Amino acid sequence: MGYTIAEKIIKAHLVKGEMKKGSEIGIRIDQTLTQDATGTMAYLEFERMGLSRVKTEKSVAYIDHNTLQCGFENADDHRFIRSAAKKYGVYFSSPGNGICHQVHLERFGIPGKTLIGSDSHTPTCGGLGMLSIGAGGMDVAAAMGGSEYYITYPKMIKVNLTGSLRPFVSAKDIALEVLRILSVKGGVGYIVEWGGEGIKSLSVPERATITNMGAELGATTSIFPSDEVTRKFLKAQGRENDYTPLSSDPDAVYDKTIDINLDTLSPLAACPHKPDNVAKVSELTNIKVDQVCIGSCTNSSLYDMLKVAALLKGKHIAEGVSLSVSPGSKQVLNMLARCGALSDIISSGARVLECACGPCIGMGFSPSSGGVSLRTFNRNFEGRSGTRDAKVYLVSPETAVASALNGIFTDPMTLGDFPKIEMPDSFIIDDSSVIPPASPKEAEKVELIKGPNIGDIPKSEPISDTISAVSILKVGDHITTDHIMPAGAKILPYRSNIPYLSKFCFEVCDKTFAERAKKAGKGIIIGGVNYGQGSSREHAALVPLYLGIKAVIAKSFARIHAANLINAGILPLTFKNADDYDFLNEGDNLEIIGIIEGLNTGEIKVLNKTSGKVFTAICDFTERQKELLKAGGLLNYAAGNLG
Repeated sequence: MGYTIAEKIIKAHLVKGEMKKGSEIGIRIDQTLTQDATGTMAYLEFERMGLSRVKTEKSVAYIDHNTLQCGFENADDHRFIRSAAKKYGVYFSSPGNGICHQVHLERFGIPGKTLIGSDSHTPTCGGLGMLSIGAGGMDVAAAMGGSEYYITYPKMIKVNLTGSLRPFVSAKDIALEVLRILSVKGGVGYIVEWGGEGIKSLSVPERATITNMGAELGATTSIFPSDEVTRKFLKAQGRENDYTPLSSDPDAVYDKTIDINLDTLSPLAACPHKPDNVAKVSELTNIKVDQVCIGSCTNSSLYDMLKVAALLKGKHIAEGVSLSVSPGSKQVLNMLARCGALSDIISSGARVLECACGPCIGMGFSPSSGGVSLRTFNRNFEGRSGTRDAKVYLVSPETAVASALNGIFTDPMTLGDFPKIEMPDSFIIDDSSVIPPASPKEAEKVELIKGPNIGDIPKSEPISDTISAVSILKVGDHITTDHIMPAGAKILPYRSNIPYLSKFCFEVCDKTFAERAKKAGKGIIIGGVNYGQGSSREHAALVPLYLGIKAVIAKSFARIHAANLINAGILPLTFKNADDYDFLNEGDNLEIIGIIEGLNTGEIKVLNKTSGKVFTAICDFTERQKELLKAGGLLNYAAGNLG
């Protein structure tokens, strides 16, 4: 039996465990990335672990999320990360150099290598045949220190593409079609591999759009072969020596196969408020549009921007529409300027924003009250844009431009002839904004610079045999990390200040939660299906830890968030019988009994003291996860095992 692409990379990097589906494995990590919204905590955790120097082949710290400096907080975070990068052996990508995933794709990603990043859209580099996985900051810190990264050995989905895309239909539409088929939880426990004759017509940036959106499936990661298309891209980036051909074996076995005929695909849109709420754009026409945002790590490549410029050339956006365009990197912006495409964008009435995440993370450019915003981004969760009642749709750059020009939702296939886009044979190479670390000898003299907004990581305690606490909050299905720990320009500057940040925990669901949790001293959260989906932000675990949350009992968990809870020392339990969720109420006094024994048997009894009922919860953890929980989380465990 042959191997899939992912299986080949895993086999080459396997450190612990067996290649057996459902079992835990530890893999060697070649590269890591952090960004500033998660990076401060990752480097504070690296320091807490007692580690002195990264042991990866390359680690890069990006500044791309908190780039608005409306006070000292963000600037202090950037200064701290820069000092940590210099001291610990990490490359520092300066503010303005670009979005981490776009820059990493351009300058550092290597086919056949492994990458984990403290951002859920790290799978973007799967577009060039790299095994790239989103993770929590603690896991990234441990990997930087030389620890293997642990995942459940995944099942494999193969997506076969046939035919070729029609004009005005793009890679974003392919990604939305798969979300329509599988849903936001359909990829949980899987790696998605893309193949078939149809991939030959997709450039690396187009492939990266697809693997980026794979994060919304809940998949471990997504990956394309490394082929002649990959070699051409790397050559244009001056990195042809990084090319390695990589493909699946003819007799590789997949657990599920999906076939998509690109010839029949139409422009699609994800409707509010979920990435899998997909409809044809032709069914949405005549909806008035207030705002259009083009960019993010999903659609900010040079190819995307050249399409946007060509479609806007000689035209002007409709009255009443606010259009933003965010190139993904300094390289993209520079090349747009040199070829004149930037002028075409500006002349259309668009506002050109910094090479950063910006509106995607709620960092400015929020829609008007109740406004309709079309975005080429990857998430449209309620309130993520910064406007609670906004209606956010996810679309391709082609649909975004067509709608901005007409002022209403417009199928781009009605625009006429598609402009011819000529991609350059070579890109402008300017890595001057990537600052190398100090040498090991010089690093000894480097001091970590911590401003007044940079606080301590909340401490956790070894798990006890019994947890008695009130059910402090009960929430429904598909609670995202944006619900738990919101983003946005008002909150992101405090990512290094857990006590202040705690005021906003679960604010979207219940404005009284933080105050009630702090007053109670300890509590338990009850959740529905796919609890913790979305961003990899570990603040969604660290802040509840600070507020005294001891356990979360849910119908099911998103992969990264479950790992983050365990890393924080919070017990994540699932209902053995999902119907038991219905008999729990906020305010019930619960007692989780026999935890230590339950960790070994896989089942734990929970007594509802208020109703007198007893139900069973599943605690299906690996031996390593049990040790983490017994130690009180990864930091406590690592202090005795890594430092």
